[in-house]
Amino acid sequence: MIKIYRIFLLSFLICASNSISLSQKVATTSMQFLKVMPCARANAMGDAYSALASGAEAIFWNPSGLALASNHEITSTYINWIFDAQQGALGYAMPLVDFGVLGFQIQYVDYGSFDEAVLYRPYIKEVPEPGLTGRSFRPFSYLIGISYARSLTDKFSTGVSIKFAHESLFDQSRVQVVDAQNGLDKTVDTYGNAILFDFGIRYNTGFKSIQVAASVQNFGPEIKYAIQKNSAPLLFRVGASADLIGPNSVLMNIENNRIGIAADLFQPNDYDQQVHVGAEYEFAHVFALRAGYKYNYDNEGFTAGAGFNHKIDNIKLSVDYGYGSIGTYLGSAHRISLGIGIQ
Repeated sequence: MIKIYRIFLLSFLICASNSISLSQKVATTSMQFLKVMPCARANAMGDAYSALASGAEAIFWNPSGLALASNHEITSTYINWIFDAQQGALGYAMPLVDFGVLGFQIQYVDYGSFDEAVLYRPYIKEVPEPGLTGRSFRPFSYLIGISYARSLTDKFSTGVSIKFAHESLFDQSRVQVVDAQNGLDKTVDTYGNAILFDFGIRYNTGFKSIQVAASVQNFGPEIKYAIQKNSAPLLFRVGASADLIGPNSVLMNIENNRIGIAADLFQPNDYDQQVHVGAEYEFAHVFALRAGYKYNYDNEGFTAGAGFNHKIDNIKLSVDYGYGSIGTYLGSAHRISLGIGIQ
């Protein structure tokens, strides 16, 4: 067990170091949908979720939190993103008794309809003049993945995910174009594929309700579109969470009331370091109010939301809503999540 722990920790540190070393290269990554995270609760708390993510939701954030699932769980999220873009995500956690927890995820992004245009002549052989062609196309992306997590001790858990990501930029998978440099015809792909990995660790400090965690997401090779290659958005998160009020809280126990806080340091490989903070008030494990803020973003900032939990016999149901401001010109994004837990 100790040997496995050391191997995983070494792999995690290597990935984290790589994430930091590749940082601050703005606008150099592809598959930007991988940075649009599911889960309305997480979004409402400013994406400060690496230490809070547990069960099926942890598949999207930190796979080590998947180890906390003691029963079958299903989570789904719909995201109404900027312009006409819409994203859906589905996650499932399946405990394996004494052998850890398996997780599965599916994500799909519909970017809406675009009018086709050519930038200069010659570009596409069938369209001799620059400008609108009269046709339209509909880009899309999807991701499928499998995760595995296990508690190595009563306080420490680890997890890993392997994901296949696909992004299509045009209705046709291949198009014939004219090379502007030599005038020769060439056929290029209009899509990109990648096999990506997530790694996560989670530690219960044993002091009150304080948890710490870290994750590396989208570790993998460069992705080729047509003739150009770019890396996926490599994301490194390290965070902590604690309850200020409630059972086993840091400050005091007030019956039927809980106030929790969380914070994450977030380092993507295409921007400066960013900070996520969030807070949550929960009454009687039934109703919750949440708010957060995302620092050092060009557009994103304030977040808020609410949640409702209800139990029917051995089935636990949850509904969460998350709001995120994206600035004056882009407006806001909205997330709705539904969760089912079977005990």
